[in-house]
Amino acid sequence: SEKLYTASPGLVNGLQARTFGVWTLLSSVIRCLCAIDIRNRTLYHITLFTFFLALVHFLSEVFIYHTAALTIGVMAPLMVASFSIMGMLIGLQYLEVEALSQNKKKN
Repeated sequence: SEKLYTASPGLVNGLQARTFGVWTLLSSVIRCLCAIDIRNRTLYHITLFTFFLALVHFLSEVFIYHTAALTIGVMAPLMVASFSIMGMLIGLQYLEVEALSQNKKKN
């Protein structure tokens, strides 16, 4: 939290830092599970949603709440979330094509 919320560090307390830590752990578990079972469409969508949530969170902290400044501590997660969203949206097209081809084979 010290490297992220540099614009207003007084607004961040221990509880918020621990909650953010738990969110980070939960999202990393979801992302690892998706990497293991990438063809699970529900898990794929949930993982994609975690990246959207991260992007919205960091953008809102910078531009709406002004608790974070555009430092490397904030830019790194913004870039990871943005590139991951783009990559997953591209990958989603391949998952849908693969699912259609499997349905044709069954019929």
